[in-house]
Amino acid sequence: MIFYLKYLVVTILTSFIFSQSQEVSFESANPFSFKDIITNIENLDTQTVSGILTIPENVSDNIPLVIGVAGSSGWGEHHFEYLKMYQDMGIATFQLQSFKSRGETSTVGTQNTVTHAMIILDSYRALEKLSEHPLINIDNVAITGWSLGGGVTLFSGWKPLMNAIDSDYKFAAHLAFYPACFVEPSILDFTDSPIHILAGELDEWTPSEPCVDLVDLLDNEGVDIDITVYEGAHHSFDRGGEITVAEGGYSFTDCKFKMDDQGSVLMNFLDIPMNNWFTQMIGFAMCADRDPRFGGHSKSRGKAFEFSKSFMAMHLLD
Repeated sequence: MIFYLKYLVVTILTSFIFSQSQEVSFESANPFSFKDIITNIENLDTQTVSGILTIPENVSDNIPLVIGVAGSSGWGEHHFEYLKMYQDMGIATFQLQSFKSRGETSTVGTQNTVTHAMIILDSYRALEKLSEHPLINIDNVAITGWSLGGGVTLFSGWKPLMNAIDSDYKFAAHLAFYPACFVEPSILDFTDSPIHILAGELDEWTPSEPCVDLVDLLDNEGVDIDITVYEGAHHSFDRGGEITVAEGGYSFTDCKFKMDDQGSVLMNFLDIPMNNWFTQMIGFAMCADRDPRFGGHSKSRGKAFEFSKSFMAMHLLD
């Protein structure tokens, strides 16, 4: 019996080591808003979500992990470059598939079919599922994301959400690329894990100025948060390609919203909660423009990759 158990353990570990990438599924839900998580998480309908786990070669066990979250147009080439860089560092990666799992490819221009709330819950449910993996050090997991995924990365550290989700696990570090910071929470209580934002000075989609303001507010509250703003850079500065227009996409340069202690983001007019697709559409229409510019900025791209490598090395490998 003992021999059989040893053989079974070795077989399982070997399959994980030599099957470098595998799809992992888990159960999540479809909260539209943060309020749905904070006030109604027990009553949400379940949603099966998956992701791609990649274990780097020549590792044994106790492996650190980065969970990656794509932006509004889904996974792109530059995202995969980051994941490959982390794998080469000896860090496992988990490519979260929140869009594909819900039959979506993009939320550009709508921002309502797959929301920040859904993906934040997905991220924690993924963390719980991956805690079962025999090679992963579940106490040494970072989250990173771009644009929509950057907002997920940032607000996955907001304590009211963390408390409502009530996970046994938390992220060891948060690296957010050009997140939507134009929502200011009334409760400035965030994780004690380090958070860093990388933003573009000329970003019209998710402008950097509200991120600077939010970092100042949180820093005054003792949150371990910092920001790097790249001069002359637009949205998606770390991708390849020229500056172009995201036709139909939102430009939030003139938007600034408040969020109450239950997670409701409020319209600028009469403080009406935007807790469903219709009220959110109205709220956005009152301040947002369309067709923001985005595209690569070679100098900032190089710096972002260098920073990301050092950030993950500092918080996951030291």
